[in-house]
Amino acid sequence: MAKDLSYFMREQKEEIITVPGPASFKDKDGNVIEFEIRVLDNATIQKINDSYRKRVMAVDKKGQPYISNGFVVLKEENDSKRAVRHIIAEALVYPNLKDEKLMEYYGCHDITEMPNKVFRKADEFAHVSRIVFAALGIGSFADEDGGADSDVEDAKK
Repeated sequence: MAKDLSYFMREQKEEIITVPGPASFKDKDGNVIEFEIRVLDNATIQKINDSYRKRVMAVDKKGQPYISNGFVVLKEENDSKRAVRHIIAEALVYPNLKDEKLMEYYGCHDITEMPNKVFRKADEFAHVSRIVFAALGIGSFADEDGGADSDVEDAKK
């Protein structure tokens, strides 16, 4: 019996889901604003993470490089916090954190600054992080009441 590989040949389409944003963002009628999240593919997420990873020379307290078997020892530095903010900015369709007017309003020139500027309160940033990463399928990001994960799962249906 031959195995059919057509099951793995899925259509490559962009998926955008809509979920409730933080309770502090309300429209003129007092309703919580719906956020739109682009479900990024694994290659995009990996590319973003890799862009914040670099290898530098390992040095001692005096600034002298460590040498092992005649080679300079390298260490890897990873700016994971900045990578997370970049992923959030890339995934959010609404609000579009890459919008020139919004960036100008907040005085930002780098999209990695935008999540901290727009979602200044810790609970807002935490909520946005949870819903974005739940939409992307990264980690387990549930509210105390299970709200973020359940909202995202409902939106995916």
